[in-house]
Amino acid sequence: MRVTIAAIAAAAAIAIVTTASAHSFKNGDLEIGHPWSRATLPNAPVAGGYMTIENTGTTDDRLLGGSTPAAGKVEIHQMKMDGDVMTMRPVPDGLVIPAGEMVTLAPGGYHLMLMKPQKPFKEGERVPLTLTFEKAGEVKVELAVDKPNAMGKADHAGHASMKTQ
Repeated sequence: MRVTIAAIAAAAAIAIVTTASAHSFKNGDLEIGHPWSRATLPNAPVAGGYMTIENTGTTDDRLLGGSTPAAGKVEIHQMKMDGDVMTMRPVPDGLVIPAGEMVTLAPGGYHLMLMKPQKPFKEGERVPLTLTFEKAGEVKVELAVDKPNAMGKADHAGHASMKTQ
């Protein structure tokens, strides 16, 4: 069987495009870009969930929370400075995703707290997560687990071609 260089190049291009689109998720007007988490230590009581959520529609939506078989509960939290003290609080009424805008869930700001993980999150694995929105309903995504000290986009060199709008 003869395989040409053009055929190999075409197959490689398809693989790259498939991988790139596999980590962006869309439901109606919402686009979720590169959901990720950090690897956790054994017996860690929580894990974080981070991503971008873009609302390309003309009406606001609201992230209400989520669920995963990998943890007991998923909550939306916000970290912020209160004077010289960093505080973290749940966001019980959900997080508004304004029409025509993007909201970033990242370390040090808004994020998801996955309470009571069933097992440690290991670098390189994917964690299933269902996000619940007021209007868009449920959106199934996967958190790509990165190194324990990852801080965001810059730490995801292996995912550089992934859509992260």
